[in-house]
Amino acid sequence: MKRQESNSLTITCPALASGILLTGCTSRGAPSFMLFGAYFPSWLLSAIVGVAAMLIAHRVLVMTGWGRVVPLQLWVCAAIGVVAAVFLWSSMTGQF
Repeated sequence: MKRQESNSLTITCPALASGILLTGCTSRGAPSFMLFGAYFPSWLLSAIVGVAAMLIAHRVLVMTGWGRVVPLQLWVCAAIGVVAAVFLWSSMTGQF
């Protein structure tokens, strides 16, 4: 009987914990906005803006000559894109 109780607790506790962690969007709904008559998720727009910022940063580094000076240019441009995407995401979801 004792063995049965410990087994049920090991199954129940992670299930309850995951249920609590997965309730992130239930209080206000998923962050989205209206675009051309359909709801568009904010994370997708943030990802598109991040990729665009990364490409713009790459072009600026190449045009100014910094592309030859900056080591690991791919990682630098990717970091600039991530910062732009996180900034946009934070401003759209009201975290700022």
